[in-house]
Amino acid sequence: MEIRDPRRIILDKIKAVRNSQEDRVKTSFPKFRHDSLQYLNALEDHPEMEFARNLVQVKGKFVYCPNQKELVLALRILYHEEQWEKVFCMEPSIRDLIDRSGISYGSDQESLHDVEAAITGCEFLVARTGSILVSSAQGSGRRVFGHTPVHIVIGRTTQLVNEIADALAGIKGKYSEMPSQISLITGPSRTADIEKTLVLGAHGPRDLYVFLLNDH
Repeated sequence: MEIRDPRRIILDKIKAVRNSQEDRVKTSFPKFRHDSLQYLNALEDHPEMEFARNLVQVKGKFVYCPNQKELVLALRILYHEEQWEKVFCMEPSIRDLIDRSGISYGSDQESLHDVEAAITGCEFLVARTGSILVSSAQGSGRRVFGHTPVHIVIGRTTQLVNEIADALAGIKGKYSEMPSQISLITGPSRTADIEKTLVLGAHGPRDLYVFLLNDH
């Protein structure tokens, strides 16, 4: 699947909403600020732009979807181009979208050792670092985030926050008890320990896709 320049994608598709979103993305959880954040420069661009640029810089792949119809179409195209035979998904919040895309998938945790791709949601997306915050409370289990060759994340613009601190505050506000596992994913798994050469997929997914759905 061709991955276009994220700036061009977003500029083409969200011109109509940019004026109303010139400030930061509004969130429903209380603001949290650690003193150290005062030393961070303000984000240079809109959160969608910052997230896309930073994700691509760490070798992630980004697809902006202005509505559910385009998200379903983009997932269908990727699925047929890659010709995956074993896809994993068990999160109720996104299974309807996967069903509509025509992707054949399983939800048996025991099959994770030989799946080709896993599709999950996320808790939050961090614009400054291009990171994805996930947790065990999402319903995919603990293993899925690190045991599949390809990880596809379906995120929403309402899950975008500027800083990691905002994402952690969001988790605290979302759950009465903190999930037993919280992970921050920044690009595909990698190592440079072998002859100082960067190797993707060394300890987990070799490809990371983020499909960002505009749900404002």
